[in-house]
Amino acid sequence: MRDMVKAAVLTAPRNIEVQQFPYPEMPKNGAIMRMELSGICGTDKHTYKGEVRQYAGTAQEITTPFPIIQGHENVGIIEEITKEGSLHLDFDGQILKPGDRVVMCPDTSCGDCWFCKHIPDYPWCNDVRSYGNSFSCANAPHLFGGFSQYMAITDKVKVYKVPEGMKPEVAVFAELFDVTYSLDKAKEMYAFDGEGFAFGDTVVILGAGPLGICHMIKARMLGADKVIMTDTSQFRLDMAKQFGADLTLCLADTTEDERVEMVYQMTGGRGADVVVECAGEPEAFPEGLRMVRKAGTYLIVGNFVDVGRSVELKPHELCAKNVRILGMSNHSISGYNPSMRMMQRYQDMYPFEKLITHRFALEDAKKAIELSMDYSQSMKIVMDPWMK
Repeated sequence: MRDMVKAAVLTAPRNIEVQQFPYPEMPKNGAIMRMELSGICGTDKHTYKGEVRQYAGTAQEITTPFPIIQGHENVGIIEEITKEGSLHLDFDGQILKPGDRVVMCPDTSCGDCWFCKHIPDYPWCNDVRSYGNSFSCANAPHLFGGFSQYMAITDKVKVYKVPEGMKPEVAVFAELFDVTYSLDKAKEMYAFDGEGFAFGDTVVILGAGPLGICHMIKARMLGADKVIMTDTSQFRLDMAKQFGADLTLCLADTTEDERVEMVYQMTGGRGADVVVECAGEPEAFPEGLRMVRKAGTYLIVGNFVDVGRSVELKPHELCAKNVRILGMSNHSISGYNPSMRMMQRYQDMYPFEKLITHRFALEDAKKAIELSMDYSQSMKIVMDPWMK
């Protein structure tokens, strides 16, 4: 146990300071986690830039508070745990003890609102709050983000024991890979009249970052035939090729019309059965709409943060194409354990740890986030709170 804990604190947009906090008091029915790795997510980049509005237009609209310890793609070791936490924190009811490696769902829910009671598998709570995203470190016990040596795990958090033998460099992708349950949602829509995501379909993914590549891997697992990926970065597209993309299209080398035409050429003139937006840019939306076939499915996953920009949309185009658009702002709380089991089963085919291009100490958090926005040389960047 340590008297003081080091953390990287975002005090204001583009300003990060390493600060010291008291070792946290044990939360009621909770645990203390010793952090191993925390991935830098696209949301972290938006917050760093000052784009802090989330769930806009809904009852749970929030603005990320400062100062804040970021980091919600977390893996760590149980340092201490209460008796009640040992019995009830794990999502599947496994008994937890000090020394266990775990990941966590960063979202906390009230359990009582209409959404918690009627759609409990997704944290669409009217009062949803997230570690590394919604809790200011100005308030005790302060340590609510992964860019820290320790975290306080409250009884509102869902924890998942990492499979035996899985390295932290793989487990750190559990939250991100669980976001690909958007494709499972498209599978739910499958019917013999051609809607939804069927075995043998063609999938287009806009954005070849970590989220896009995780969707490409999941699409393969679910039976996709061809996977086409687009991005502004040839570096990222080359990595997508290594992980099995059939065709990659760089925005720097092609026009939108050319990319749309190539998608239609690869699909017998129909268009893609499923398009997944993982770019995080509103401007990507219209292009994906052009690529999806009639009665196809369009998943909007990347535009989680309101960046303050909009695009023109003609409702007639949605009607004319009979397109099914699914906005997915979160991931399944029941998906972590299946996701980790699939990651482990296919680890030889899809070595997730190779997506980590850089690893940084807390003292270099500012450099890490800025490098994570340089798509010409970075993929997934992780923070290692114990790195010297």
